[in-house]
Amino acid sequence: MFSSATPYKNQHYSELKKDCIKSKKLFEDPEFPCVDASLYFRKPPPGMVQWKRPGEISNDPHLFVEGVSSHDLHQGSVGNCWFVAACSCLALKPNLWKKVIPDWKEQEWDSKHPENYVGIFHFQFWVFGKWVDVVVDDRLPTINGELIYCHSNDNNEYWSALLEKAYAKLSGCYESLEGGNTGDAVVDFSGAVAEAINLEAEAYYKDQEKLDHLFADLLKVYDRGGIISCSIKAQPHEIELKLANGLVKGHAYSVTAVNRVRLGHGLIAYFKNETIPMIRMRNPWGKTEWNGAWSDSSEEWSKVGDTERDNLGITVEDNGEFWMSFTDWCKHFTDADVCRLINTSVISIHKTWHEIVHFGSWTKQAEPLLNRCGGCANHKQTFLQNPQYVFDVTKEADEVLISLQQRDMKIHRKFGQGENLTIGFSIFKVELNRKYRLHDILTQKSVATSTYINARTVFMRCTLQQGRYVILPTTFKPHTLGDYMMRLFTDVDSGCRELSEDKPRVRCWSSFLGYPQVVTHVYVHAAEGLQNQDSSGGADPYVIVSCEGQSVKSMVQKDTLTPAFEMSGVFYRKKPRKPLTVQIWNSNAVQDQFMGQVVLSGLAKDTSDPQRLRLRKQGRNMADEMPGSVTLRIVTSTQLTAI
Repeated sequence: MFSSATPYKNQHYSELKKDCIKSKKLFEDPEFPCVDASLYFRKPPPGMVQWKRPGEISNDPHLFVEGVSSHDLHQGSVGNCWFVAACSCLALKPNLWKKVIPDWKEQEWDSKHPENYVGIFHFQFWVFGKWVDVVVDDRLPTINGELIYCHSNDNNEYWSALLEKAYAKLSGCYESLEGGNTGDAVVDFSGAVAEAINLEAEAYYKDQEKLDHLFADLLKVYDRGGIISCSIKAQPHEIELKLANGLVKGHAYSVTAVNRVRLGHGLIAYFKNETIPMIRMRNPWGKTEWNGAWSDSSEEWSKVGDTERDNLGITVEDNGEFWMSFTDWCKHFTDADVCRLINTSVISIHKTWHEIVHFGSWTKQAEPLLNRCGGCANHKQTFLQNPQYVFDVTKEADEVLISLQQRDMKIHRKFGQGENLTIGFSIFKVELNRKYRLHDILTQKSVATSTYINARTVFMRCTLQQGRYVILPTTFKPHTLGDYMMRLFTDVDSGCRELSEDKPRVRCWSSFLGYPQVVTHVYVHAAEGLQNQDSSGGADPYVIVSCEGQSVKSMVQKDTLTPAFEMSGVFYRKKPRKPLTVQIWNSNAVQDQFMGQVVLSGLAKDTSDPQRLRLRKQGRNMADEMPGSVTLRIVTSTQLTAI
């Protein structure tokens, strides 16, 4: 994976290091020089800044001192607690930090070969779908000889300060890291899928069933290597305001454990098996903790046996790490970022997902059929001018995960821009044979709409029934331009692809074989009064819609004489006078039985209103009625881009 990481600014770490060793010079990064513009664009640091190399700040500097720990990190004078919280989460996951800090053993100071140290480091970040390798020199900003940004507990440990410098380079300058989202940083460290949870709006603590479901979900995320962080909303004047309960508003915390804590002492505790859902987190300041129930020295811990307390690593010290009951956590925190490491491995004991990634842009064109920035569904005239992606759910029902991510905008902050676009997406259930762009909403059903928010990523989980669907990623307002990446995860391959064509192409053989004259949309809603097909007085009906040698078939509806099909098909017809047929059949293990049909002329002048039609026989006796009727709607247009 990492041999294919793209060098940022075309700077190749190994080549640059080799050149410095050869010339016996310490590396100075021309792409991120030690000047004020690399520090800030609006608000200068609180003092005279000197850029110093680690050897000038402390004796015996190291990348790591006694390994990597979430306790290594402390926030500096820039408001980037969100980044420090993400680093704390990263430190708990060796499989992740070894990706972000590649060649970590080779990058460490080597006392036996000091000549190999030339002040160059590199880190790797997942940027908009690909890994990027960022080179930095080791000159760090200090005031009065001390690091002013992210730093370690040990004054001779530098991994966090150097990692932050690489991230600041990627973001334009250190001040661009002022205010951000922990989930975004975790995604940049891992390629995970971020989900923002509004704990305040959902009020989980008031609903035990919702609370239990959320805890089970977060426990699964944590156990499978995912990363969780949280914060409390704050007004601008409340940023980093300490509350009476010890929590800090407008401040990012990293979740360092999710656990069911066993209550009781000795063997009795094991036999009773009484547990309480708990969550542990860390304040990036390295101090200032929750002082309510289950805080470090609270009386609640007397309910927990010594062995369990040792397993949980309970310490009575103000180190910034503390436990809370899950109910209290949901009650006092307002937002959580859940970053899932989606398992796409073919060989795994856990559930694996099939992933499809698409990159696209919201672009503006005067021609409506070419425009791709139509805004959200509020803008009916332009909504369908957005990019469209079709996919299939082939199982009876399947859980689908969708992540829509826009480009990171932090690098534009120094130019007075850098705000995220407000983005989201809608999902429509469409005709089973839809393969051209959707131009009008007739009977196609909106099955899900994400939240629209000015976050870098919008995520949604939903369960969809078998069928064909179209996703429209959009900005909130029309004519808003930008780039996006959409990731779709399903249990089995969904065949997700972009719908780029508006109608069938005119080909060289079209003059011989003909070209469609009209387009027809057929929606079969339901049937009723069908004839019994088995001894128990039931049937397993399905419907087939056919036209000019093409057909679409619905799912079988089990044991019913009043099936709700809710299926549709779209047909581009070369022979407009040739009718369409809608047939209902009974599914049978030996041989399917015909239950009746209707024949539709499908002319453009015919009614497009819903109709209830009697079922009839087929063949010579097609004028004869059969038991039952079908409810449907048919729409035909001579304009091929009308449906």
